[in-house]
Amino acid sequence: MRLWFFLGNSILLGAGLAMDAFSVCLANGLSETDIKGLRKYKMAGVFAFFQALMPLTGWICVRTIARIFVGFQRFIPIIAFLLLFALGVKMICESLRQKKGDTGDGEVIISGRRLILQGIATSIDALSTGFAISDYSFPGAGAAALIIGAVTFFICLAGLTIGKRIGEHLADKAMILGGVILICIGIEMLTNYNWRTL
Repeated sequence: MRLWFFLGNSILLGAGLAMDAFSVCLANGLSETDIKGLRKYKMAGVFAFFQALMPLTGWICVRTIARIFVGFQRFIPIIAFLLLFALGVKMICESLRQKKGDTGDGEVIISGRRLILQGIATSIDALSTGFAISDYSFPGAGAAALIIGAVTFFICLAGLTIGKRIGEHLADKAMILGGVILICIGIEMLTNYNWRTL
């Protein structure tokens, strides 16, 4: 029974944490409508990697440098907002430049650097999950992180697929919509922020 509780808890935790990554993958699918099979798996894998890494990093921080980590934790929503806002604005600007004919064929490719920044921005709040799994042993925390990563992987695949299909119909408006989605996710991360902690 305890094993089933652990698995269920980890899967639900992964699904909850993956929602921001799902939205960003939706935006990526809107922007890069020619995503092939292997590339789609690689993109989802980047989000899954960071979503698995952050809870484990949070667990280590809670077990070692908890006091410093709690101080840093206050700034997590702000860091995530700044990263997503910058990426969203950049995406919108690139789309507007394409409309003016400043770029070549108009094909959008999400760079590896941008993908990594998106992965960090959408998973950095998962550092706080270290508190939720702080009573786990290291193998338990590692297993939970792997389950969270696996759940994120499949949710992100769904986001990329849905975004790609929608993006094919929206044509040149898709990239602007993708940028707006990134900005909205960043703003959403600030809505529950307690500014009195600064």
